[in-house]
Amino acid sequence: MAKIFVEAYGCSASFSDSEMISGLILNGGHTLVDNSSESDLNIVVTCSVKDATANKMIHRIKSLKTKPLIVAGCLPKAEKLTVEKFSENASMLGPNSLGKTLQVIDSTLKGTKLIALEDTDLSKVGLPKVRLNPVVGIVEIASGCMSECTFCQTKLSKGDLTSYRIGDIVRQIETEINDGCKEIWLTSTDNGCYGFDINTDLPSLIDTVVEIPQDFKVRVGMMNPMYMARIRENLIKSFENDKVYKFLHIPVQSGSNTVLNDMKRGHTVETFRDVVKKARDRFPEFTISTDVIVGFPSETQEDFEKTVNLLKETRPDVVNLSKYSARPGTEAAEWEQIDVSVVKKRSKEIFELINQIAFENNQKWIGWRGDVFFDEKTEEGIKGRNFAYKSIFVDENVEIGQTHTIEITNVTKHSLVGKIAS
Repeated sequence: MAKIFVEAYGCSASFSDSEMISGLILNGGHTLVDNSSESDLNIVVTCSVKDATANKMIHRIKSLKTKPLIVAGCLPKAEKLTVEKFSENASMLGPNSLGKTLQVIDSTLKGTKLIALEDTDLSKVGLPKVRLNPVVGIVEIASGCMSECTFCQTKLSKGDLTSYRIGDIVRQIETEINDGCKEIWLTSTDNGCYGFDINTDLPSLIDTVVEIPQDFKVRVGMMNPMYMARIRENLIKSFENDKVYKFLHIPVQSGSNTVLNDMKRGHTVETFRDVVKKARDRFPEFTISTDVIVGFPSETQEDFEKTVNLLKETRPDVVNLSKYSARPGTEAAEWEQIDVSVVKKRSKEIFELINQIAFENNQKWIGWRGDVFFDEKTEEGIKGRNFAYKSIFVDENVEIGQTHTIEITNVTKHSLVGKIAS
């Protein structure tokens, strides 16, 4: 029986995978340790979505390979040769190969490299877990996606859409709640196309989940705009339930339809604009999060300015900004790239704009008073969330898992600052 160290990077699905790997480790009779200096074997659950992230993964692989190592997650599936280049003896475990976890561990401990990157038929719903956060249950509702984006490696890692059945997801959520979770994250590669392969959809799932009688909140994870036309009306209706955070993460990526077409995103700027308008018309205090890529190979100055104008018009609360990076195996990596200095300049301009918009949006919350659930330990302190999933900090001592009535007294670009209301 071995002492095993597990760490994870990337999206919430990646962290969910690490929770399940940890659960399988304990079920297999091994023990978990908090750092690699105490371990017999190290496991790193990787992300490969951007160059900067992939470089960080390579750094971690080099650091952890002094002991038997398993590289799990997206990087080995998308870039097996990269992993072998930096650690030729590392075993590998794909994002849809969790059924082989104990087999790969046993082989690696015996000194035999084992590569398990093929998808197994094991559903990720119902697997044992060791939660990273005792009050947040991360529930994967599907794996893979239906998109073919020219810049994205995720399809190479996760494959085609496989949705899990609503009944199985509900049972998993009931387990999470019974174990003390008060916040449920519905996550997948793309929540927007959830259920299309099994004759259901995301609004149907949300409507069923909120019928679970206990007191809890639901955060609906990232969904691509291309499927919004099929689910938009019912989705916004499903957000009417008080259990659902008024929060949508819909990555537009560009304000130019020409660039979106080259990216094979499957949506137009109008699709994004329409969803934002419908959500805010129905719920005036609704948090919109989006993603923007600057410097995509075919992006002209005019295309870039369209993105700037779209952000000024729609004023999203959160923008995850990325400088385009050519990922191995993707279509756009083969195209002629834009000069780095141009990409840098465009990135700086949008960075300043999104900070300004975020700060101005947050200022509207000064004086707001209401319930805040404190759900996360951060370097700044315990972070809370209100009904619109806004980040909130207070000076008073609060515990993770508590709910307090808070009055907002100040704001920053990234969060609201308040005090416990007497």
